[in-house]
Amino acid sequence: MFLGIILIICGLLIAVYPPLLSMIVATLLIVLGVISLTIWYNFKKTARKFDDPFMGFFMGP
Repeated sequence: MFLGIILIICGLLIAVYPPLLSMIVATLLIVLGVISLTIWYNFKKTARKFDDPFMGFFMGP
């Protein structure tokens, strides 16, 4: 329910102030990029620790 209220408020804010949409999308892309880099770094560290060829194949050299 709380998420629905937040989504409605965000929708109203975007309707009132359209440039807010580009800021939300940019923020989302930045957060997703940071998350993917963090996951990649952790997988890379794990692959080095256990020397797993499966991890090395998918995560690259």
